[in-house]
Amino acid sequence: MGLLVEVCVLVVISIALRWSVSQNTYSGQSKPPMYGDYEAQRHWMEITLNLPVSDWYRNTTNNDLQYWGLDYPPLTAYHSKICGYVAQYINPDWVRLYKSRGYESYYHKLFMRYTVLVADFLIFLPAAVLFYLAQDQLDDKSMLFGLMVILLYPGLILIDYGHFQYNGISLGLAVLAVACLGSELQMIGAALFTLALNYKQMELYHAMPFFTYLLGKCYKAGPFKGYVFRKYVTYTYAGYSY
Repeated sequence: MGLLVEVCVLVVISIALRWSVSQNTYSGQSKPPMYGDYEAQRHWMEITLNLPVSDWYRNTTNNDLQYWGLDYPPLTAYHSKICGYVAQYINPDWVRLYKSRGYESYYHKLFMRYTVLVADFLIFLPAAVLFYLAQDQLDDKSMLFGLMVILLYPGLILIDYGHFQYNGISLGLAVLAVACLGSELQMIGAALFTLALNYKQMELYHAMPFFTYLLGKCYKAGPFKGYVFRKYVTYTYAGYSY
């Protein structure tokens, strides 16, 4: 029970730290014509909400790719679309096609910050906690220290909340994938990493370790091993040494 309370306290502290950083200014604020990554994320909500899927990555009269063209994989686009629906429900001016470029207000900033926090709350924070709770070989102190490092890592917090990104989604999916591989759930782990890669191409940095690990698993337990075993049995019963 004590460990659970300590984990909950650590999660609350990490959320408070994230929210405190989000209250400050962000890169590109009030700086036309591009307005920074804050505007990029808002613009992607505008584009994915108002244009058909076929036009999301194409240069058209309504989608100028020189102005924060959507350059992340499809899962990011669908996430932007979901956020766009919520934004439109609250205030249509936030995502009005073309006319909302460079939109800035206190309440819109609050909305954009909440989208990052909710994403972390739903994906990254649970993924980190589940990953460390699944490490049976770690004692409680080591587990808490490792969890503290990943939840309070300043680089991720400053980029996602001080700059403006959703790295917690792709990283959270990757962490969940690693946890699944460690629990011998290779298919689920592969699917989760595929989702991570389809959210942000940054996960290509982690692709080689996943590939080699899964390839090793396939080599040890897959059809190749079965084929060699059958050939060995066949030659043995035939009286040959093979």
